[in-house]
Amino acid sequence: QVTCIEVVEAYVERIKEVNPLINAVVKDRFEEALQEARQVDKLLSEGPGDDYLEEKYPLLGVPITVKEAFSLHGMPNTSGLVNRRNVIATSDATVVSRLKQAGAIPLGVTNCSELCMWYESSNRVYGRTNNPYDLQRIVGGSSGGEGGVLAAACSVVGVGSDIGGSIRMPAFFNGVFGHKPTTGVVPNDGQFPNAHGVRTSFLCTGPMCRYAEDLEPVLRVMAGPGVSKLKLNEKVSLEKIKFHCMDHDGGSIFVSPVDKEILQAQKKVVEHIESDLGVQVQRVAIHKMKYSFQIWSAMMSSKDSNGQDAQRFADLLGDHGKPVWPLWELMKWLVGMSSHTFPAIALGLTEKLMNLNHSGNAKLVSMGKSLQEEMEALLGQDGVLLYPSHPTIAPKHHSPICMPFNFAYTAIFNVLGLPVTQCPLGLGSEGLPLGIQLVAAAYNDHLTLAVARYLEKAFGGWVLPGKV
Repeated sequence: QVTCIEVVEAYVERIKEVNPLINAVVKDRFEEALQEARQVDKLLSEGPGDDYLEEKYPLLGVPITVKEAFSLHGMPNTSGLVNRRNVIATSDATVVSRLKQAGAIPLGVTNCSELCMWYESSNRVYGRTNNPYDLQRIVGGSSGGEGGVLAAACSVVGVGSDIGGSIRMPAFFNGVFGHKPTTGVVPNDGQFPNAHGVRTSFLCTGPMCRYAEDLEPVLRVMAGPGVSKLKLNEKVSLEKIKFHCMDHDGGSIFVSPVDKEILQAQKKVVEHIESDLGVQVQRVAIHKMKYSFQIWSAMMSSKDSNGQDAQRFADLLGDHGKPVWPLWELMKWLVGMSSHTFPAIALGLTEKLMNLNHSGNAKLVSMGKSLQEEMEALLGQDGVLLYPSHPTIAPKHHSPICMPFNFAYTAIFNVLGLPVTQCPLGLGSEGLPLGIQLVAAAYNDHLTLAVARYLEKAFGGWVLPGKV
C-alpha cells in the first residue's frame, strides 16, 4: 500500500522532529537509508514475486536502528568512550550484517552508557538520552537509546545487547518489548566492548521492538543457523504452560523494595491468566534470588574454565591506551577534569574491592550454579516465571547513583543463561510504562515470546508517548 521510500521518509521526519528532545539517535545515515529505500522500491517494481522476496528478504525495507556499541559500516563505534570518539566502523557486526542481508534499512546508531556498563544512557561523547514519556526520566541502559527511539516511534526494530539487563531495563522504562535470548545462540561479535572469558556466556544480543509479533522474525534473522535450537516452530498452547509467579527477590539489602504499582500490574497479569486460561499460577519463593546482585557480581568476576581472569573494567576504560586509575579519575571528576562518567569511575573502584574476597566469591559462584539447577528444575520444558523487571518505574536522571544495584532484578538471568522477554503493561498513574519479565528454561524462548504476544492483546502493549 505504501512505497519503501515513503516509509523511510516518514521515520526520518519523525526522528528529526523528536530527537532534539530525547537525544537517542547519535549519528544518522538518512541519505544512505533513502538510497536503499529507492533500491527496495526498484526491486519490488521489477517483481521477482512476493514469495521469493519474503523468503530471501524477510525484513525487506524495514527501518531499524542499532545501538552504537555495534559496528555499523561508516558509523561511529565509541560506546561513549571519549578516547574512541574518532573510531568509525569499517564493517558490520554479525547481527547487523544479517539484518541488512534480510533487507532491513538502518537509519542510524543510538546512545548507550559509557562502555555499556550502567543503567543510565549518558556519556561524555554524546550526552544524555531522555525518556519520551517524561524528559526528566532515564531511558535505562545500556541499550537506552534504542528503548527511547522505539518508544518515540522513530524506528520499528532495534538491535540491543544485554549482560545485566541492558535490553530489558530500557524496554521496561520505555514501554516496549525486548528479548534476551538463551545464551550462546545469537552471535555477539562486532560490538565494543565484547565479552571475554567467563562473560561470553552472560552477554546476549537480541531484538527490541514496539510490537510483540516482531520479536520472533527479527530473532530468527539475528540467530541465523543457530535458530533451530530455539524451537520457534513449535506451536505453543498457553493453557498447557505451567505459570509461576514471584513478586520480589525476597528483600535484598542492596535493592529497593518493589513499587506498589509494579506489584499491582503483576497481580493483574496473574488474575487475567487464571481467569482467561483457566490455569493456576503457582506462587514461588526462591530464597537464593535475594542474593541476585552478589551472585551476578561474583560470577562476572570469576575465572573461566581455562583459569583465565575476567577482563578488568579499568582496562576497558583505557581501551588499549594508557591505564586508567579509578581513584585518580575520581579526583579529576570532582573538579570537572575527567573524561569519564561517575558511574564508570565508581565501577572501576568497586571492581577492585570485589576481587579482594576470593573465598566469598567462590561460595557465591557455587550458589549461582545451584540456583541455575533450581530454576531449570522449576521451569522444565513447559514453565514460565513472571517476575518484576525492576523495583521502580523509570527513575529521574542521576538517581540510579543512589540505588546502583537495582539492576539485579534483570542481571540474575544473565548469569543463569535463561531466555527472558520484557513485556510492557500499559502506563501507571504518573504516565510512565509498567511491565513484567517472562522467564523460561534455556532454549524455550518460544514460550516467553508466545506469552508476550498474549499479554500484548490483553494489556495493550506499547502506548504512544503523549497520548492521553
